[in-house]
Amino acid sequence: MILTVTLNTALDITYRVPSLRAGASHRVSEVLERPGGKGVNVARVLAALGHEVTVTGFSGGPTGRVLRDRLTEVPRLTDALVPVSGATRRTVTLVDDRTGATTHLNEPGPDITHAEWSAFQEVYEDLLASASAVALCGSLPPGVPVGAYANLVRTARAARVPVLLDTSGAALRRGVAGRPDLLKPNREELAELTGSHEPLRATQDARRRGAGTVVASLGADGLLAVTPEGRWRATPPAPLTGNPTGAGDAAVAGLLSALVEHRPWPERLIRATALSAATVLSPTAGDFDHAAYERFLTTVTVTGVATAA
Repeated sequence: MILTVTLNTALDITYRVPSLRAGASHRVSEVLERPGGKGVNVARVLAALGHEVTVTGFSGGPTGRVLRDRLTEVPRLTDALVPVSGATRRTVTLVDDRTGATTHLNEPGPDITHAEWSAFQEVYEDLLASASAVALCGSLPPGVPVGAYANLVRTARAARVPVLLDTSGAALRRGVAGRPDLLKPNREELAELTGSHEPLRATQDARRRGAGTVVASLGADGLLAVTPEGRWRATPPAPLTGNPTGAGDAAVAGLLSALVEHRPWPERLIRATALSAATVLSPTAGDFDHAAYERFLTTVTVTGVATAA
C-alpha cells in the first residue's frame, strides 16, 4: 500500500457565489464539504487510480469526526489517523462563478501535545513496515516541531521506503535536510527555498540541499524534473481554464503511483501532468475529470535528456 501523511488534516468547505465582492453579503449557490489536507487529497486520487492507500496524521473534535466518517466512503482507502484532543481545522474556499477566481481561508489547526506527537510517530513507524512509498504533505499544526518532516523522512529512509515531501516555508527548509527521495515544490515554494526565480537553477539548487529528485510544479507551464537519471520537462497541450485547487496534490498522486509501478521518468511526468490538468478541468475542486485525464495521457509533451550511464 501507499502511505500518505497529513499532519494538519482539514474539513474542506467550498462555497460558490455568483460574484464575490469584498464587504458585501452573498447568496451561496452551492456548498461542498469533503475530507481535506494535502495528503488526504493525494490519497483520494491514488484510490481513484486503483491503488490501496492508507491515510495517517491527526484528527480530533467534531470536525475530525465528520472527516473520518467521510473517509469511509472512499473505496481502497484505510483510515489510520491518530486521535487528538484539539479540533481538526476547517478550510474554506470561496469560488466566484463569474470570474472563476478562488479565495482560500485556512485555519491553523489543533495544538498537538508531546504525547500525541509521540503516539503518531509510533503509528507511522508501524505503517512503514507495509508501505511501498510514503508522501509527507502539507503544513504542520501548532505544537509539532518545525523539524518534524526531516525526522519522518529519515525514518522512512531507514525503513527503505521511498519518501516524497510536499510542504512549504520553514517545514520545507528543514525537511529537505532529511534527504527525501523526491521533493515536489511549486514555483513559489522553490523560489522561497533557494532564493532563485529561475526554475532550472532553483531545482538544481534544491537537489544540492539534500533532495534526491526535485519535481517542480510550474502551473500552466507543467512540471520540471531534475533527477539522478536525467532532466525532463512535461507540459500540457494547451492553456487551461478552471479551478486549480488540488492540482498539485493530483500531480503528487501521479508521481507516487508511477513510482510504485516502476515506470520510467517520462511516463511518471506524463501521468502527473495529465492528472494535474484533469483536476483543473473538474467541476469539483480536488477531483479529476477521468475522460480529460485519459485524453491528456496522449497529448502531454515531455522533452529532456537522460543522464549517460
